[in-house]
Amino acid sequence: MDEFPDGDHETTTEGPGGREISRKTALKAALAAGVTVPLAMIAVPALARTNVTTGAVPELTPPCDDGDEPTPPQMEGPYFKPSSPERTNLVTPGMPGTKLSVTGYVFGLACRPLSRVLLDFWQADDNGAYDMAGYTLRGHQYTNAQGAFTLSTIVPGLYPGRTRHIHVKVQAPGRSILTTQLYFPGEPRNNTDSLFDPRLLMNVRDGQGGREAAFDFVLNVPQTGTPTTSPTTPPTTPTTPPGGDSWIAGTSYTAGARVTYGGRAFVCLQGHLAQAGWEPPSVPALWRAE
Repeated sequence: MDEFPDGDHETTTEGPGGREISRKTALKAALAAGVTVPLAMIAVPALARTNVTTGAVPELTPPCDDGDEPTPPQMEGPYFKPSSPERTNLVTPGMPGTKLSVTGYVFGLACRPLSRVLLDFWQADDNGAYDMAGYTLRGHQYTNAQGAFTLSTIVPGLYPGRTRHIHVKVQAPGRSILTTQLYFPGEPRNNTDSLFDPRLLMNVRDGQGGREAAFDFVLNVPQTGTPTTSPTTPPTTPTTPPGGDSWIAGTSYTAGARVTYGGRAFVCLQGHLAQAGWEPPSVPALWRAE
């Protein structure tokens, strides 16, 4: 994904002693120092899908993680909770806040879409609070055959020390997890939030009845051959791995289910249909070793 939409290369300026510094370096230095950065400098990144026609190699989506463990008591912040429900709409009847739709694609290194990618979203409510008793504004989904996803939610509220953001874990089948956050352009707190990364800005505009955002993820997944829109099809006949383990591809597992694989015990964190490539050791978003 391009960090800046005005070209394939960073612009440079002359620093002390005649040494050139990149626009990105200057931006990060300004943000770290708490200096107000001109909006023109914080341009919204180009969507990765623009690389499909040019053939350019897209940049990976950067990680951004303030910790999956509970935030220390003296700080207000999010908790990650496993076993979120599978759903694309996080809005419940009567929920306060500005409606927000987030759409996009998940690509690999050749800028080809990836199907059946797991995306797990969680965020604060309109008042800046996270639901720790249940699963309000939490949910996971999978990209479709075209690598697309859509999320219906609300604009998250603010809380001390952070700018507006949405948390997400992204995991392609059999690959490692990318834990990151999505940000909103034009937010005053973007300048002072130490975790803010301009490469994670969504493209946001006003829509009918709310706001519309777009963002494309690029994962470190090698891709070769001819692009395809065919979905990854689970095996029609369950197959048992060597060793007589209880995990079986083609089986629907619910959160809390326990299996063995490779002589190790695992507990299911999120309900899903098992398929080849999603063996428990390969997908820590779905299985936890006991």
